[in-house]
Amino acid sequence: MTATERPVWELLPVPHPDVAPLPPAAPAGDGVRLLRGVPYGNVEGSRPLELDLWLPESGSGERPPLVLYVHGGAWRRGRRDDMGLRLRGWTPGPFARIAAAGLAVASVDYRLSGEAVFPAPLDDLRAALRWLTLRAAELGVDTARTVVWGESSGGHLASLLALTEPRAEGADGAPDVRGAVIWYGPSDLTTARGGFDPHNDQFPEAQLLGAAPAAVPELARAASPLAQVSPDAPPFLLVHGEADTMVHLSHSEALAAALDKAGARAELWPVPGADHGWHRLSGSQVEEIFNRSLAFAAAAVN
Repeated sequence: MTATERPVWELLPVPHPDVAPLPPAAPAGDGVRLLRGVPYGNVEGSRPLELDLWLPESGSGERPPLVLYVHGGAWRRGRRDDMGLRLRGWTPGPFARIAAAGLAVASVDYRLSGEAVFPAPLDDLRAALRWLTLRAAELGVDTARTVVWGESSGGHLASLLALTEPRAEGADGAPDVRGAVIWYGPSDLTTARGGFDPHNDQFPEAQLLGAAPAAVPELARAASPLAQVSPDAPPFLLVHGEADTMVHLSHSEALAAALDKAGARAELWPVPGADHGWHRLSGSQVEEIFNRSLAFAAAAVN
């Protein structure tokens, strides 16, 4: 090796996501393009974190607003391309439908509880939003108009992101969470609700925190959207089945009440007869929930 040559260990790693070339966008339906498996973060000792980006074709030259989608799976499993039990068979799929309506969608990976404990997954979502903002011009998105959307445990993380991400305060190009669409998400990891017991170290909430919530009360509170509510919260749409057997309806009821008390806007939609994942609903009912959620997201950023 000459004095001017770089050692091979410096040459082997792939380029950092902040500067790595973007993959070409592929057609993904009428008026929609898709960038699949784009790395957005490198975490030492962990797998690369990736996202899929669904983009609407636009002839206006204006960058579309962004939906940052967070998948469910009890914080321990799940896939970024899954919007829940009842939407898996849709053609076109839900993300393509959102993009066709004029909103870009970034569906993101985050570290699961078997890989790292809280706040790791929330840190990953913040990193994704930072990366999307850094490369917004290349990607053709406007993160200054962002809505977060999540289902189940992803709704919990999306709620936390919406409630804790610093507001842009008019800064040009800075990310700004303008709204949150939350489907049956946990809001409180500190209190027994339904079948959840904060003293039980076998529950998914304990795996997220690394211990039973009652054993780490400060961490459990930090991980509870209910404890993060402030008057600066963006508008929330909280949709929750009245017959949910996995996440009790009171999670969304309590969060809506806290947002309302703080002077923030919250719409609570309890869905009669619906279990977790919109189980037991008809196809038309699921379509109605999706369409109303999409309309809320579009209104929040336009």
